[in-house]
Amino acid sequence: MTAASMRVRVVGSSPSVPRPGRACSCYLVRTATTSLLFDLGTGALANLRLAIDYPTLDGVVITHMHADHFLDIIPLRYGLKYGPSLRDARSGRMPLWLPPGGEAMLRRLCATFAREGERDFLDEVFEVREYDPSERLAVGDLDLTFAKTVHYIDAYAIRAERDGRSVAYSSDTAPCEAVAELARGCSIFLCEAALGLSGETGDVRGHLSALEAGEMAQRAGAGHLVLTHYGTESSPGALEAAARTMFHGQTTVADDGTEITI
Repeated sequence: MTAASMRVRVVGSSPSVPRPGRACSCYLVRTATTSLLFDLGTGALANLRLAIDYPTLDGVVITHMHADHFLDIIPLRYGLKYGPSLRDARSGRMPLWLPPGGEAMLRRLCATFAREGERDFLDEVFEVREYDPSERLAVGDLDLTFAKTVHYIDAYAIRAERDGRSVAYSSDTAPCEAVAELARGCSIFLCEAALGLSGETGDVRGHLSALEAGEMAQRAGAGHLVLTHYGTESSPGALEAAARTMFHGQTTVADDGTEITI
């Protein structure tokens, strides 16, 4: 990796019901000096270990409190506390940024795992924080901004920038102008396509089809659309073809292990 480049690795590309042998939402964004995770969903830690010595991460940012986006915080905690040799690979606790209201929810969940007399389950290894989505967040040499998505609970898309290179991640969302604006002109747009080739009806929506993901990427003027967060109902080729009916730039269908350098 050159000093000016950014690299994105898809650690987990599945929705809430994982595709066979695949993990749920997790994306590793790296520069020469910074390594940051967007989400850490079910099964993602095992894949993460193929990509990086996880104690060297500069932090984890969670977009919303659905299990397929945060649940592997729990095995990461065990790894940071008990993992052989790796536990000594960092000094200090790992920053863990949660969405507004996420800390109370995570602490309630983790309280069920604490042993009697054990210090707080999270605070031994994590520096737990809640980000303000209206403010910029600097992590190493990455500059993060946020936009609220259209989902069943409060969720936030993320954009990471460095030296004119940028990665936008939709998190979970229905069609959303704020997310398209956040992704404006980005180098890579990691965009969910949980509905595959189908639509979503009703007054309350929370996800995109591949066609809608392509439309959002086109509206944003993204350089490279990476479809992700999809299930087994549609083939990758069919998802790509649907997105290409709306998006005229480069399109990739993510899989666990997909890696792109900007």
